[in-house]
Amino acid sequence: MDRPELTIHPGAPLAFVDVETTGCAPGRHRIIDIAVIGARDGEVEFEWQTLVNPGAPVSGGTTALTGIDNDMLADAPSFEQVATELRARLAGRVFVAHNVRFDYGFIRREFARAGGGDWRAPHLCTVRLSRALYPEMPRHNLDAVMERHAIHAEQRHRAMPDARVLLEFWRKLRAAWPAEELQRALDLGAQRAILPAALPPDLADDLPDEPGVYRFFGEGEAGADTLLYVAQANNLRERVLDHFRAGAHDDRQRQIAAQVRRVEWTETAGELGALLLEAREIRESQPAYNRHLSVDGHFTWLFGDGDATPGLVELSAEVLRSGNAYGTWRSAVDARRALESQARARRWCLKLLGLEPGEGSCVGYQVGRCDGACVGRVPPAVHLARVKIGLMSQRLRTWPHPGPVMVREGSGERVQYHVIDGWQHLGTVERDSDVAGVEEFARLRARRREGFDYDCYRILTRVLREPRYRPLPLPPP
Repeated sequence: MDRPELTIHPGAPLAFVDVETTGCAPGRHRIIDIAVIGARDGEVEFEWQTLVNPGAPVSGGTTALTGIDNDMLADAPSFEQVATELRARLAGRVFVAHNVRFDYGFIRREFARAGGGDWRAPHLCTVRLSRALYPEMPRHNLDAVMERHAIHAEQRHRAMPDARVLLEFWRKLRAAWPAEELQRALDLGAQRAILPAALPPDLADDLPDEPGVYRFFGEGEAGADTLLYVAQANNLRERVLDHFRAGAHDDRQRQIAAQVRRVEWTETAGELGALLLEAREIRESQPAYNRHLSVDGHFTWLFGDGDATPGLVELSAEVLRSGNAYGTWRSAVDARRALESQARARRWCLKLLGLEPGEGSCVGYQVGRCDGACVGRVPPAVHLARVKIGLMSQRLRTWPHPGPVMVREGSGERVQYHVIDGWQHLGTVERDSDVAGVEEFARLRARRREGFDYDCYRILTRVLREPRYRPLPLPPP
């Protein structure tokens, strides 16, 4: 396994690297263009570039950005075919790139796919280098660096021209800055996260730039692991490392970071899968530092049609199909108090709402605080319609489908299908193209959870408003 043992200094052997890809996520997208320029002391030792066939068509957006189309890639080698030479080109050199996590992360993932083992290299980010040396610049993207240093590229967003920009930027830095100041900037540009002693030093490299759920474990009784904290992240690497950055967290986060002995994570196809997995694991495992999600029932007021008295019921998927559920409360007592308070403020009849027993007029009517629905001055159906209008802001989302549906998330190599019914997550299927996938859909179709997961309801009613999530019918059983 390649180990990042080189010291980064102005005379170190460098590999200026740029990759063009089909997208931004190493777990789902692929490299289509790679360039490496080997240099030492500012002098070029070699230039190497190749197109790479990603094994799938590239999108029109990718072609518009890079100029690389499917015809150009048709006869290009696969990454597996160039992996050995690429590894040799990078060996013994500091990996230099602009926003190095992007290029480095893609190449690490491609080596892993190609069976190349756990490849690593010392790496240097020229974005951080630019920030360290030119803090007055408002932006440090490659176009801003080119403008600031009068560097020209023959064709942006192609690997070799962009790699040559990095080489030229490096040459200008060597000429403009004294060695000591440049070394300080290099140390900052190559700075790695300061991890607790119990965690492996390569954790920052191992964490993926992908969505998912991470778990922090501490030391429990008799040396056994104890689960401290579970959370979701749109970028696992950035979110996990945030816990260990000085000044980036409060006292609670510092307590968690001080106790961490092990980190685990699960990649998901996107944000929705991460949110659902996080909610499930917190509910089931009750980690020490998480806000414990409810495992008890929630109550709601269920109205009927016409003049039927509303009933206080436990929230369920079936209740949400009705379209007549209003409000959620942790206890029946809280639910009655809340409705009674609104009734007194709005002159609603407590008797017609089932909040006051007995026959005849309600107490509110006798003291002038009820409009008289209990004595026929207002038709009961009209009165209850007014109540529902008054509670409209608390009306729960109706489940709009006749039964369970699936929601597809992700692209490329990582696609997940979340099976949902009545705003409840029944489970997630990783594939649907083979017998096992179809059988899993059939199993989830018949699944019903005991109780109602209100946190899942909140997640789904919020996230599924986004157009990118489109419910689809389940495959036939």
